Amino acid sequence: MSRPVLSPRDTRVEMTQIVLPTHTNNHGTVFGGQIAAWIDICAAVSAQRYSQGPVVTASIDQLHFMAAVKQGMIVILRSQVNMAWRSSMEIGVRIEAEDPITGRREHCCSAYTTFVALDDEGHPRPIAPFDPGDDPEARRRAEQAGMRRQIRLEMRRRRQAADRG
Repeated sequence: MSRPVLSPRDTRVEMTQIVLPTHTNNHGTVFGGQIAAWIDICAAVSAQRYSQGPVVTASIDQLHFMAAVKQGMIVILRSQVNMAWRSSMEIGVRIEAEDPITGRREHCCSAYTTFVALDDEGHPRPIAPFDPGDDPEARRRAEQAGMRRQIRLEMRRRRQAADRG
């Protein structure tokens, strides 16, 4: 029995983490790698929802930290599929840090991830065509994802040429 094709809105995920001492460095701020791991998990759930099956991370775009996240703060990660192609998807993730005492939230970073849907043998498998519907925000996200994909593909071509070089 096949499931219905999901809209971008159906792939939204919100994940919350408390920054514990094991998540922090000697400055009391969260390790960048910890944030990257949380991004990967949050985005994977969105990708699995869209593809309705197993997925694997293909890439995480540049990650720039705009605000420090300290021990005791709450990290809120929100993800959504921006666009899907034959077997891959771009998922956007926005990360905010919340001070649990004041409730003040600050955008600390964003990331774009690429996931690939897998079949039972672990090979890429086709997924449903992406349809942003009549949602202007979903259309904008899809268009921008297409531009970022072209940049990623060009970067991959250059790396492969350099490796052969």
